[in-house]
Amino acid sequence: MQPKMKTTLYISIILMIILEIRMMNCESGLGSNKQLHFVLVHGAGHGGWCWYKIRSLLEAAGHKVTCLDLKCSGIEPTDFNTVFTFDDYNQPLTTFMSSLSPNHKVIMVGHSAGGSTVTDVVHKFADKVPMAIYVAAAMVNNNSSIVSTDKYSSNQLREIDAYEFIFGLGPDQPPTGVMVKPELRRQVLYNESPVEDFILASMLLRPSPARALHSANVVKNGCLENIVVPRVFIKTMKDKLFKPERQESMIKQWPPSKVFAIDESDHSPFFSTPYVLFALLLEAATSIKMP
Repeated sequence: MQPKMKTTLYISIILMIILEIRMMNCESGLGSNKQLHFVLVHGAGHGGWCWYKIRSLLEAAGHKVTCLDLKCSGIEPTDFNTVFTFDDYNQPLTTFMSSLSPNHKVIMVGHSAGGSTVTDVVHKFADKVPMAIYVAAAMVNNNSSIVSTDKYSSNQLREIDAYEFIFGLGPDQPPTGVMVKPELRRQVLYNESPVEDFILASMLLRPSPARALHSANVVKNGCLENIVVPRVFIKTMKDKLFKPERQESMIKQWPPSKVFAIDESDHSPFFSTPYVLFALLLEAATSIKMP
């Protein structure tokens, strides 16, 4: 099937889904009570901007969407050379979660390294999170750092030497920043994405705070087995950064409630397959009973 035909088909399916949701709301008499609130968490180097297609689709379907920038990400002005802890890196999101009323519920969605941030939020605000969705994301249930525990991707990154490190405090100190090398971004991050989205990302990516990611301890006292928040994992089957077999290994170590797969997606489904990702987010989120 040609790309244009695929796009037309996806758009038709999404329009049907949106229409069906609105009809269900009208028939049930619930109206806006069926509105869900999605909080979309970006991965390393990205910002809330990377979700622009998914936000547009979710809002068109009548849902509320929040796309925050974590510290030193997107347009958040902090210098990455000064962000040393995972808590500091996540501060914009934890502040937002703390500001919500006790009865306000949000669906957490994390991409890539943002999965560890989502797990941290689930641990701290389980009463406000009825579901956590991991999109090709780090999903680890023990005391570990993203860099060291996400061996599923770090091993292959070392093989192709994809990272460049920034030593903001001097060459004799541990690195303060990390990025995928510019010449490899198309190959490992956006290999199936439209060229215009690749160019947009190339203009907006920022270094991630290496020390903060390395110090990530999402659980201070043991594992997360006692947390009952449902989890959903969405696999990206043409992912060159976080290969499907490595995603599957992570899933087996901490099995989620549901697993979906996007056959045509690279590591960035919000660019390469936004309509499919949107449909899966709705399918997952509407399967839970909101209080």
